[in-house]
Amino acid sequence: MEMNSISQAQRAERLKAVVNPDSIISLRAYNLILTGTVLYGLVINALLCRESVVEFLSSKVNPVVFFIGYFVCVIAGIVISQKSSKPAISFLGYNLIVVPVGLVVAQAVILGGYSPSVVWHSVITTAGVTVIMVAAGLLFPQFFAKIGSILFFGLIGVLFGFLISIFLPGVNMALTILAAGLFSLYIGYDVYRSQQFPRTVDNAIDCAIDIYLDIINLFLRLLRIFGKSND
Repeated sequence: MEMNSISQAQRAERLKAVVNPDSIISLRAYNLILTGTVLYGLVINALLCRESVVEFLSSKVNPVVFFIGYFVCVIAGIVISQKSSKPAISFLGYNLIVVPVGLVVAQAVILGGYSPSVVWHSVITTAGVTVIMVAAGLLFPQFFAKIGSILFFGLIGVLFGFLISIFLPGVNMALTILAAGLFSLYIGYDVYRSQQFPRTVDNAIDCAIDIYLDIINLFLRLLRIFGKSND
């Protein structure tokens, strides 16, 4: 589920957008809204990780319909959040991403047959890496300012590698580890980027989407890595 919420061009547009000075909030309020929005998405995902939810999806929802709905909702959520300058609309777009992604995560956790220890190990490691990379993104902005293109092309390379791994399954785990490293760096990069935009509530929500998706992708990669090591 490798996905970045917005392109480099869209980020540039956000920087150039004309902002009403009255909509600017304090740095503290901006970061509190950003953090709270990310945590909200993660809590919703945790609540969706229940066997009853997965059983309902498995028995009542056609898999093809589910995945079509997943892609439609996520794409719609990204478009809505990025095109809107109104926080309420952007938050609606955020929820259109969070809920279907959470349902996919729930299926990955439960149908993947991972033990509770593997899941918790993945959660704790994801949390630890996230804290470290958030701090790095704030403390070392010059480093992250230089690696955006490297991360982008690295992610393209990993996606291409996963396509090749269909024929060479032996490289799959190496690619998963590489992807985990990339998404770890993406957390720091997107935190750095979040501090470059005008401090509005809408931008805080939009930036939360980027960081939320980085964290989820990191968690799913770690789940596979730790699950494999327990086999």
